[in-house]
Amino acid sequence: MKAVILAAGYGTRLQRDIEKDQSRHFEHLQGVAKPLLPVGDCALISHWLRALSHSACVQQVFVVTNAHYHQAFQLWAQDFPSVQVLNDGTRNNEERLGAVACLQLAVNHFAVDDDVIVIGGDTLFKEDFSLRKFTEYFAELQRKTEDANLVLTYKCKDEETAKYGILEVDSDYRVQRMKEKPLPSETHSRSACPCFYLFSRTTLPLLDVFLKEKETRPLEERDAPGNFLSWLIARRPVYVHEISGRFDVGNLASYTECDRYFKEQLKNPVLYLI
Repeated sequence: MKAVILAAGYGTRLQRDIEKDQSRHFEHLQGVAKPLLPVGDCALISHWLRALSHSACVQQVFVVTNAHYHQAFQLWAQDFPSVQVLNDGTRNNEERLGAVACLQLAVNHFAVDDDVIVIGGDTLFKEDFSLRKFTEYFAELQRKTEDANLVLTYKCKDEETAKYGILEVDSDYRVQRMKEKPLPSETHSRSACPCFYLFSRTTLPLLDVFLKEKETRPLEERDAPGNFLSWLIARRPVYVHEISGRFDVGNLASYTECDRYFKEQLKNPVLYLI
C-alpha cells in the first residue's frame, strides 16, 4: 500500500490572517506551508509520518507540493527515508492544478499500481482515529470485492452542512450519494467527509477518466478531491469509517485551536493516529 499526501496548496487564507494579526505572535509562520506548521511537538505532516512509519501496510509515502514550497518539503523529508517529494510545477494559487490532478500526477509519476491512502496535508483527526483499524476494515471490504474504497466521516452540526460535502449512507455503511454543501433541510444526513480516502488499485485509472471528462470545465469542478469522490460513488463501491471529528487548518483561528489541543489536551502522543 502507498500513501499520497496532498500538500500543494498555498494557504492564502492563513497567510492573510497572519499578515493582519496585530499581536505579531505568529510572524514566524509567514511563508510556511500549512503541512509544515508546528502543531504540538512537530510539524503537522510529521504526525502522519510517525503513524505511517509504524504501519507495516504502507511502504512508500509520496508528498505532492508546489514549486514555491518544494525546497522546504525536501528539507523536511530528510528525516523520513520512506518519503518522496514531487513538485507539481506551479508557483502561485492561480496556477494550481487542483487536488485531484495532483493525486493523478503522483500516481502516474511514480507508476503506482497499488491501493493508495490519500491524505489532505492540512488535516488531523481526534484521538479515536486509528490507522490500523481503518486499514483493517479496508482489508475486510477488499475480501468481498477488490473494487471497494473506504472514506472517513464524522457527524457535523446542522448549521455546518453548508460548509462540507455530506455523505448519505445506507445500513451497510455504503455511500449512496454525496451532496456538496447542502442546506440542513436538503438532506437527512450530517455525515461530513474530510480529505482522507483509501482508494483501491482498481479505482486509480478512473482519475484519468474523471479529469478527461472535466478538462474543459472550471477548475472548481475538478479541484477539490470531494468532486472526484462524488463522481466515483456511482461507479465503484465506497464505504465509510466513522470517527468523532477532525482539525482542518484553514485560517489562523483553526490553526491556533489545533496547536493548543496538541499542546494541552492530547492524551497519548506516542499512539496518536496509529
